[in-house]
Amino acid sequence: MSAPTIILLLIAVFVIFLIAKGVRIIQQSEAMVIERFGKYRTTLTAGFNIIIPVFDKPREIIYRFTRDLPDGNKYVQFVKKERIDLRETVYDFPRQNVITKDNVGTEINALLYFQIMDPVKAMYEIENLPLAIEKLTQTTLRNVIGELDLDETLTSRDTINAKLRNILDEASNKWGVKVNRVELQDINPPRDIREAMEKQMRAERDRRAQIIDAEGSKRAVILSAEATQQKQINEADGQKQAQILEAEGDAQARIRRAQGEAEAIRLVTEAIKGANADPANYLIAMKYLDTLQEMTSGQNNKVIYMPYEATGVLSSVGGIKEMLEAGRKLNS
Repeated sequence: MSAPTIILLLIAVFVIFLIAKGVRIIQQSEAMVIERFGKYRTTLTAGFNIIIPVFDKPREIIYRFTRDLPDGNKYVQFVKKERIDLRETVYDFPRQNVITKDNVGTEINALLYFQIMDPVKAMYEIENLPLAIEKLTQTTLRNVIGELDLDETLTSRDTINAKLRNILDEASNKWGVKVNRVELQDINPPRDIREAMEKQMRAERDRRAQIIDAEGSKRAVILSAEATQQKQINEADGQKQAQILEAEGDAQARIRRAQGEAEAIRLVTEAIKGANADPANYLIAMKYLDTLQEMTSGQNNKVIYMPYEATGVLSSVGGIKEMLEAGRKLNS
């Protein structure tokens, strides 16, 4: 192979190398910081980009990766990359011991969701961004938990998350980072504290159960008394209505009987009108006969007493006979 051919071949290889090193295709939601001779030059965004090899060089950023080990622990690994991921990233921090306001030590682990908003600040304002965020989160968590009692820590997760997010977002703004959300995963007090809390919860549940049973019994007694009272009221109303109806029926019966007697008297009066007889004698005689029948109708009556004025009764009966005979003669 001749020397010119070798030179041309070397030039072609060098051109291919320059093209390979100079062409950078950036994915969506990624960015790349380019330096020229160690000084910031530009930030490559998504799409097709061209740089000058040898003169321009990408600046590497440190990433933090967490992996779960078989024994339950977490393995943290730091890796350098040329491309900056602009998507939201989650950091799972290991458990750390914190002390509450009432001097109770507890273990807490947290999740941090953040997003790089300015790649230049994330590259040049902080040396190790993941480590800085981790340490800032740990110290902020200790400060926030140290202002709360254990009971407040267990029941105020939303409040703690909001405080952590505000403090971390304000502190990391200089690094071009936006903290979107902070979540506390587990809060584990000491074993003796957990046992005491469980006893307290059981006692509280028992107390609530007793209160509910007492309220139920009280309510049952009240309902039973109300039912008895309503029953008595209904029975009294029923008896009242029955007595009213009975009285009304008795009054109607008496009216009917009086009307019947009046009609009977009228008919008797008309029948004996032409017989020159006194209707009063007829009526008196009938009353005597009814009274005599009532006196003799009892089954246990062994002795029959005749009234003192028996002659008046007999004379009235005789008057009835005379009235009937006079009526027959008149009709004939």
